[in-house]
Amino acid sequence: MDFFSLSDIPSLLTHLADGPVGISLFVFWLLNVLILGMALGIGQLILRGYHQQIRPNRPKDWGIGMLTVSINALITQFGLYLYSLGYLQVDFVWQPSKFVLGLLGLFFAMDLFMFIFHYFIHQTKLHKIIHSLHHQAMHPKPIDLFVLHPIETLGFGILFIGVLCCISFQIHAILIYLMLNVLFGIIGHLGFEPLKKWPKNKYSLLNYLGTSSFHHLHHEDLSCNFGFYTNLWDRLFGTYQKGEARGGNKMI
Repeated sequence: MDFFSLSDIPSLLTHLADGPVGISLFVFWLLNVLILGMALGIGQLILRGYHQQIRPNRPKDWGIGMLTVSINALITQFGLYLYSLGYLQVDFVWQPSKFVLGLLGLFFAMDLFMFIFHYFIHQTKLHKIIHSLHHQAMHPKPIDLFVLHPIETLGFGILFIGVLCCISFQIHAILIYLMLNVLFGIIGHLGFEPLKKWPKNKYSLLNYLGTSSFHHLHHEDLSCNFGFYTNLWDRLFGTYQKGEARGGNKMI
């Protein structure tokens, strides 16, 4: 099975959908545990590569992280159920143009919807009830990507499933988007800015991406930087704050 054909995935999904729920749920749980491990591993490699302090993860962080992984497995199982009923359709045929359009559509649609969801939480009592858990980390570290209230995890998952149900996305676009989602999540919770010395000008793409500093500032100041992958929506709605975080990791 190569990336461009992925011809075995439809039959695999059919087997999982037709089999016992416990088996497919366990498969999805293992997959999400693997994603957690890879995300933390990449985060550690970046921190070590930039000679940054490695802050220990609390047992509470691991517990909440594993709960998030379990909820993500349930969301994946729900997506499989919708796929089996035909409500969620996926295109498995490689088409370069559809791949590019689908990936861009997923990227910017999810960036907008998550911005709205995130901003709404901050403007209501939901912040204190559910989102304050994530903001216990004023200076984030990689595992904080997974330190979320269960309701918040469900909310993000339902947004993603909802977007996938709107049109038929190419499987390649979905997989690349999921990789980018994890990558941006890791970068946003490094606790330092790895791109600080990269050359920038007013036309640089980095000016519009959700960098580590961008999200770190949000953890320090709850009134700004609600975006995820880009800062476009913050710029548009007047919540963008440029600058560097005041605290975070230290060089070793």
